[in-house]
Amino acid sequence: MFLPVSRRDMKERGWSECDIVFVSGDAYVDHPSFAPAVITRVLDDAGFRVGVLAQPEWKKSPDAFCALGRPRLCFMVCAGNIDSMVAHYTVAKNRRSFDEYSPGGRTGLRPDRCTETYCRRLKEAFPDCPVVIGGVEASLRRFAHYDYWRDAVLPSILESSGADLLVYGMGEKAVVEIAKRLDAGETVGGIRGVRGTCYLCPPAETPWGGRECPSFELVARDKRLYAKSALVQQQEQDAVRGRTLLQRQNRMMLVQNPPMPVLTREELDRVYELPYMRKPHPMYGAPAGGGPSVPAIEEVEFSVCHNRGCFGGCSFCAITLHQGRAVSSRSRESVLREIRLLTTLEGFKGYIHDVGGPTANFRLPSCALQAENGLCRDRRCLAPKPCPNLVADHTEYLDVLRAAREVPGVKKVFIRSGVRFDYALADKSDEFIRELVEHHVSGQLKLAPEHCSATVLDLMGKPHIEAYKRFAKKYFELSKKAGKEQYIVPYLMSSHPGSRLEDAVELAEFIRDEGLRPEQVQDFYPTPGTISTAMYHSGFDPYTGKEVYCAKDPHEKAMQRALLRWFDPKNADLVREALTRAKRTDLIGFGAKCLVKPASGGQSNKKSPPKNKKQPPKNRKR
Repeated sequence: MFLPVSRRDMKERGWSECDIVFVSGDAYVDHPSFAPAVITRVLDDAGFRVGVLAQPEWKKSPDAFCALGRPRLCFMVCAGNIDSMVAHYTVAKNRRSFDEYSPGGRTGLRPDRCTETYCRRLKEAFPDCPVVIGGVEASLRRFAHYDYWRDAVLPSILESSGADLLVYGMGEKAVVEIAKRLDAGETVGGIRGVRGTCYLCPPAETPWGGRECPSFELVARDKRLYAKSALVQQQEQDAVRGRTLLQRQNRMMLVQNPPMPVLTREELDRVYELPYMRKPHPMYGAPAGGGPSVPAIEEVEFSVCHNRGCFGGCSFCAITLHQGRAVSSRSRESVLREIRLLTTLEGFKGYIHDVGGPTANFRLPSCALQAENGLCRDRRCLAPKPCPNLVADHTEYLDVLRAAREVPGVKKVFIRSGVRFDYALADKSDEFIRELVEHHVSGQLKLAPEHCSATVLDLMGKPHIEAYKRFAKKYFELSKKAGKEQYIVPYLMSSHPGSRLEDAVELAEFIRDEGLRPEQVQDFYPTPGTISTAMYHSGFDPYTGKEVYCAKDPHEKAMQRALLRWFDPKNADLVREALTRAKRTDLIGFGAKCLVKPASGGQSNKKSPPKNKKQPPKNRKR
């Protein structure tokens, strides 16, 4: 059954009060792909009485936050599965018209900066009740951070929200430890030693031996120091060697305890096999047009997460600072038990949509040295080339996939979350790529080359484009051998720090030569906490201290984006302008290599291609 969402639910369970009330910015979906569901189920499994307040009304008064009464121990607040500002605004800062984590996709059911608003309302209603915050929004704002929407550096969300404790990362162990210590009679102000948490204290009470970042005041006015601070934060996000981090926030000191160790295989199995209802709460009813009441469930309802963490270390990705680079995975038996459960659910048609995770084909630590030494501070495991110590082995993953294919009732097992193609190439065996092609692609495989310029890829922390080309060649060869017509869906990014118009032109030529037709491209989105965002705000590479060009002018960003869809007639004027600015007018004309025709009445010294000239195929869509 679902956890209580009303006094009536509490009464049916014989509760006069909750131990913990969990306040979520998402609709209540009790599924292991939703972070609020995982945390509430973990607390429930630990023996605590947990109630859920999903998307309470916040505009008029704090009354909605009183619906379940004052909890015995604390409130816990999470903005939801994604940052509320990202959920609400496009990279152009336009308001989105659809919210997949709200009933019916409706917008406006949670506030901007959801965590802060909820905390303020809770403190109005229950000034003396502890408030613990967590989730992606809080986790990535735990230090002084650049806020793209205000174009300013803001203090830690722990200070701006008025919360008492902040849990960063995945949080299962931390929330249970906090709850147990509160249950034992400790005050929230006395809970300072829990790994994976942050707290504020007077500077005189700062713990000894921590590594200090430049203060909020300094990073707010000095962009070089902001870049330095971002690097320090990244360097210490390791459970084995990470140190306590400190950062002065106005009159208080922010203390980040070292990260919580990743869950063991047995612990991860238990988390994913808790008694989730695996659907939205029935209070949302059934939509008039059919489909799920909360749209976000549709993609993951029949998917299985088999791993956590990503040692890819992409500069623009939030995983490094939130979930971490250390990989952990579930047992084969646990994954199979979940798949067998899925085959019994209403609506299952024989298709497992994904057996994946942050990176689908990671199951083991990247090397044998991690257990004792942790992950390297300033080295990436895969980029620009795989580390000599990398252990690339898909044996376990293949074993899981093969067994999944044999589960009665399963027709097909797809892999739809990202595959790290450079890691697949590093495996001495081609078995994984061959079986991927033969059994686990639904006609199109998602890959993320992101760019083709070596300069941009180095700043992204991605492999050079030659790795993608080698994988694509092998993929298409094996697809042909298997008698399958299959394509690649490339994820491409415009305007990432380091990308000039010249780099965007290079990417446009790559798209042309590879016969790609991306249906859409993503502008770089500067979200709190990432190295790429530090580059965007500061203009410096935190790792080298060198200046980095950043496209910030909306018109230039529009030109870079247009170049990645140069074949769309709507983009012709922008493409011509971009090519002229980049001094690449050789690509304006009628030749086979040209990207765009001259403007009406314009001249070109390029000859028209022969009428029977084969045009680039239009079959590899994003």
